[in-house]
Amino acid sequence: MSLYWRIFLLNAAVLVTAVLLLLGPVTVSTPVLFGEAVVLLAGLAAMLIANAALLRIGLAPLGRLTRAMSAVDLLRPGGRARVEGPAEVAELTTSFNAMLGRLEAERAGSSARALSAQEAERRRIAQELHDEVGQTLTAVLLQLKHAADRAPAPLREELRQAQETTRTSLDEIRRIARRLRPGVLEELGLHSAVRALTAEFTSGSLTVRHVIGPHVPPLDEAAELVVYRVAQEALTNAARHAGASEVEVHLSGRPDGAVRLLVRDDGRGIGAAGEGAGIQGMRERALLIGADLAIGSGPRGGTDVRLDVPAVATAAAASTEGNR
Repeated sequence: MSLYWRIFLLNAAVLVTAVLLLLGPVTVSTPVLFGEAVVLLAGLAAMLIANAALLRIGLAPLGRLTRAMSAVDLLRPGGRARVEGPAEVAELTTSFNAMLGRLEAERAGSSARALSAQEAERRRIAQELHDEVGQTLTAVLLQLKHAADRAPAPLREELRQAQETTRTSLDEIRRIARRLRPGVLEELGLHSAVRALTAEFTSGSLTVRHVIGPHVPPLDEAAELVVYRVAQEALTNAARHAGASEVEVHLSGRPDGAVRLLVRDDGRGIGAAGEGAGIQGMRERALLIGADLAIGSGPRGGTDVRLDVPAVATAAAASTEGNR
């Protein structure tokens, strides 16, 4: 029976019962006697309770569907509402689940296009920094050296200082270009890129160690880039926001053929803070390759960022290698 007819018949039964009581032998004195008032109030209470109970039972599937809708997060796909209840509610739940699947697919497609455009823009900016700004600063550095060699002693020291400032700026430009475009990832692979990344973030106040397992299966290019960017963002958060002094970057193979990246720091942890743009960016990247991203507290405090890349990405890489 449909939800419409359930509610209609329920209210009809209550109204018919009230009319039968009025037309029956039951009479009400004027003024109303205490016993008669008790009977009337008891009957009214019984009808209201029955009406409320039956409506709650009938509308419970809608309440569960509403809670499922409120809990939907497109960055954590896979959650679906349970199909149950009357035909109309079951059909509504099925339609909602189908709509959620389409939204997840469209979100994944739009995120892929946006991140692809972002990576292309990163490469373009890195190339311009290297070719334009980097070469210009190199030329300035050579000119300063040539001028310092010919300048008189009082002016030579100032030119040397300007030369050192220019050299520092050139190193910073190169560092920014490396972060924008991970050339070591393209040229030497993920293992070398992770080692270079840990060395880049190591400083006087932060120690970053890498632990790479002996049997890490190869990944395809998209998965390698996702692993690299997630590790880069996790290290950036640890260095800038967590107040960490030690960070460990683990890259290992799983028994099922998957690959796990674990970035563990000893900082202050996330706590009740909401997820910012950096963490949301990591989740969007993980969705591109069907990876599972989990962020939580570590065993000794701090924050654990865990990325599990499915075996399908390693199988695709193996297939690519076999076709070469």
